[in-house]
Amino acid sequence: MNNKKTVGLALAASLWLIPYSLASATTLEEAIRQALNSNPDVRVETNELLSRAEEVEQARAGYLPTVDITAGIGYERSDNSTTRAAGFDDRSLTRKEAAINLQQMLFDGYATDSEVARQSARQASAGYRVEGVSQNKALETVSAYLAVLRQQRFVELSGENLESHKRIYDQVRLRSDAGIGRSSDLEQVRGRRASADASRLADLANLRDAESTYLTLVGDLPRDLEPAPSLQSRLPDSLEAAIEEALAQHPTLRSAQEDVHSAVAQRAAADNSFYPHFNLEVGSTWGDDQDGVTGVDKDVTAMVRMRYNLFSGGRDKARQRQTAHLINEAKEVRNRTYRQVVESLRLSWTAYEATQAQLVSLNQHLISSENTRDAYIQQFNIGKRTLIDLLNTENEVFEAKRAYAEALSDLLNAQYRILVGMGQLLDAINVPVPQGPGTGDEGLKPYAEIAPKTVLASDFIAEKYGNGGPGASGTTTDGEKNN
Repeated sequence: MNNKKTVGLALAASLWLIPYSLASATTLEEAIRQALNSNPDVRVETNELLSRAEEVEQARAGYLPTVDITAGIGYERSDNSTTRAAGFDDRSLTRKEAAINLQQMLFDGYATDSEVARQSARQASAGYRVEGVSQNKALETVSAYLAVLRQQRFVELSGENLESHKRIYDQVRLRSDAGIGRSSDLEQVRGRRASADASRLADLANLRDAESTYLTLVGDLPRDLEPAPSLQSRLPDSLEAAIEEALAQHPTLRSAQEDVHSAVAQRAAADNSFYPHFNLEVGSTWGDDQDGVTGVDKDVTAMVRMRYNLFSGGRDKARQRQTAHLINEAKEVRNRTYRQVVESLRLSWTAYEATQAQLVSLNQHLISSENTRDAYIQQFNIGKRTLIDLLNTENEVFEAKRAYAEALSDLLNAQYRILVGMGQLLDAINVPVPQGPGTGDEGLKPYAEIAPKTVLASDFIAEKYGNGGPGASGTTTDGEKNN
């Protein structure tokens, strides 16, 4: 297929997705940025990343010394050789004690090294997971954004279709009043007009549903959305190139690989029990009236101590085997992610190519339907076409416009899906990966204020039809203008 021709069709047809007003318009980039900054699913992951960073610091603390201070005072009763030598069977004193101890790890069987490596890998995994969730949430926002634009276009087309049926009704009624038309024709067009109004109301309800989805993702109602830009220039030339980039850059796959590294480090940490541990311990104690002896007792020690477990009931061996299984588990999760990335890209690429081809055919169908409709109107006016022929062509034009608008929306969505499959959507639309803890409790306030404004009852008022002709024409509400 000629890609330039397809792009030209897409650019021309993009006018069909323009909302009713562009005053204070919202761009797709702004919607995605707002969604990522406020969406709870993303903020769960950013807080998990912050938590993992602190776990790395906890692990690194193993390289630093620890200092402990203890102190106490209380009652002590002593009966020992010292008290008896002093002439007491037993002796009660107020015991006082204090101690300070510094301990510096010298060698712990590489346990600290392994724990730092494990926690660093978990932190990297969480970082890639933030990016992956952000990419997916951005795609959901794109889909919601396009859905609102698509439904707005459908509402517009339904309104145009209703107006066309009104004009036909007026024409047939004039003929009937003049005695040159049949009453059955009048009833036929009256029924078609009512059906067109029902279609308009259904599209309006679908628009409100799309707005609710948008609200859930972005945290705000859609406000005069601008057309979504085409990102065709950012797509690779082939599926093979897309898969190659995805396998090298996709954040979810890289997160899974970091989980493998974490499991390997955990396996190394399990070996630390088979090494002796050496610590430098420096301490000082002070006591007063202890063990039945009055007076002060002080000491200062500086020792290198070794601790080496010789037998633990087989626990350490079992721990080694467990961590080996955890490595295999992490690798299989990575392998599953690998397959999912490839599958997602294949599906997105197929949808992209198929929709490109469909646009050409749908455009031709639309042009032919409009030409046929125009010809039928002229022929109907001179009595060479029946009313049912005219109504059918009007309906065909209506359906052709809807199908073309939907295919254009699907083409844009497929482009964004491919970029998400490659892990490059946020870069393509210049939106950074969110950081920080998020809004917390404050995030509930605007949502609670906005949510009740989603549906306006006045929007859902059907046209009133009487035997004398159509009733008052349906008006566009403020809710329709501002969506």
